[in-house]
Amino acid sequence: MPTKAGRKRGAPRGNESAKKSDFYSKVLDEAERLDFELAAGVDGIDDEIALIRVKIKSILEKDPENISLIMQATSALERLVKTRFNITKEQRKGLKEAIGNVLRDIAVPLGIAAIQK
Repeated sequence: MPTKAGRKRGAPRGNESAKKSDFYSKVLDEAERLDFELAAGVDGIDDEIALIRVKIKSILEKDPENISLIMQATSALERLVKTRFNITKEQRKGLKEAIGNVLRDIAVPLGIAAIQK
């Protein structure tokens, strides 16, 4: 439907963001969809990085005791970020430590002992 200026609403012709959003909408609840839209700003694997971040947040909120799933998701995030930014082995170690620190900072206040050292 044309707006006041006579332009159509929505993304420009050829824009693929609606397809991506529709693809992921089947596995995201409303709050996650909003988080995803905010997190996904560019093309490539950045959408997948944004999605896995949203899902990690969701897991930590809804099923914080599922340590196995949390570790799998953070490992997947690590691999995606490594691929995206072409990270060296030394940088990867630092990234892994940073992700572990974030998980501990979130898990310890929630009383999840399995992540504590």
